[in-house]
Amino acid sequence: MREAAGDAGPGWVPAAESIVVKIRWFGVAAGFALVQARVALGVPLHNPSAVRAFLALGAGFAALDTAFHRMGEVFLERRPLFVATMEGTFIALLCYHDTGIDSPFRWYYLLSLVCCAIRYRPALAWITLVIHALSLLALTAVLGAWRESATTLPVTLLFLGWVTWASSSLASLLKATGAALERHRAELEDRVAERSAALRAAQARVIHQEKMAAFGLLAAGIAHEVGNPLAALSSLVQMLRRRGPDPYAAEKLELAGRQLDRIGRTVRELVDYSRPASTVAGPVRVAEVIDDALGIAKYYQRTKDRAITTAVAPDLPPIRAVRDHLTQVVLNLALNAVDATEKGGHIHLSATMDNHQLALRVEDDGRGIGLADQCRLFQPYFTTKPRGTGLGLFISRQIVEELGGTLSYRTEPGEGTAFTVLLPAPRPEPARAVAAVGAEGGRA
Repeated sequence: MREAAGDAGPGWVPAAESIVVKIRWFGVAAGFALVQARVALGVPLHNPSAVRAFLALGAGFAALDTAFHRMGEVFLERRPLFVATMEGTFIALLCYHDTGIDSPFRWYYLLSLVCCAIRYRPALAWITLVIHALSLLALTAVLGAWRESATTLPVTLLFLGWVTWASSSLASLLKATGAALERHRAELEDRVAERSAALRAAQARVIHQEKMAAFGLLAAGIAHEVGNPLAALSSLVQMLRRRGPDPYAAEKLELAGRQLDRIGRTVRELVDYSRPASTVAGPVRVAEVIDDALGIAKYYQRTKDRAITTAVAPDLPPIRAVRDHLTQVVLNLALNAVDATEKGGHIHLSATMDNHQLALRVEDDGRGIGLADQCRLFQPYFTTKPRGTGLGLFISRQIVEELGGTLSYRTEPGEGTAFTVLLPAPRPEPARAVAAVGAEGGRA
């Protein structure tokens, strides 16, 4: 019912077709009942058998219409004018074999017009009215009943015109209402889907934050447990060194002292990393963020077999962000690059200005990202790592987008991957505004 539906939504089609089918069956049933009642009352009909035969033909047409409706289609959908002509001829023959122009079957024209108005555009309903009017005039001419139908014919045509206008207007209104409801339903579904996606994203981020908080507590506990015996060992080494041992023992104590200092630095870094994450935004320098991230990443076992280089432009302006959040982004990208490379692989972190934006890139020469995985790369819980959470890139993109930036990637299977974070750089103050402030300060 493509032509019939017009601008109405898909919900209009089955409802409208159901009404049309019911109207057709009502006309057939009422016609048989009318013939039987009039014959029983002794009303003279020109040819009752022919009337019943045509009603049976109408029942067959209604049955075909019903069958197509059950299959989700419309019988003779693309031939509306042929259907209108066929129905006009059918009704005229019913009236001819009944009682002529005064036959009650002439009101079948009204049912036909209502069905056409429901099913098709208003223009087709008016064309159908013209066809039915010609059918009615032809019936009058064949019967030669111009004088007898001097009142019946104009009244019938007037009613046909009124029903065409009323049914077409009502059907157009219902179609427009159905289309509006369909649009609102689609918009509502889109909003529900958007809110559901946002809720899932928020839940994923909360879970990730809870895991990071639990890891921080664990790291703080480990640092505390290691720190106490470490302090005791350091004190013992210092005491032994003060006693002036022999050169061999002194050399070994010196070596032990350096290793204890190394362990102490590691414990302090672990304590710093386990501190509660700050949520206060402030000016952040990208070079410091990269240093923080790599300072954490160096404890990842796989990092030791990779070459990591950095290139940060010295004149980069600070950006306004939450430092811990931005460090997490760089750390996630760096660890992903480490996992994507084999032993001896190379990872390069760089930061430059790119078209008035700060561009931070993490590049590797690893295996790249397969085409099948690229479409799901930023989805929560998607990971190709045996022990990955699938939240690193998802959380990273959320953080970058909250800063007004974008996170994109470029990859070639077997040749490596480059992730690029573009962040809006702070705009320098206009020279006139700076000069005005200076002048005001001079006057003060």
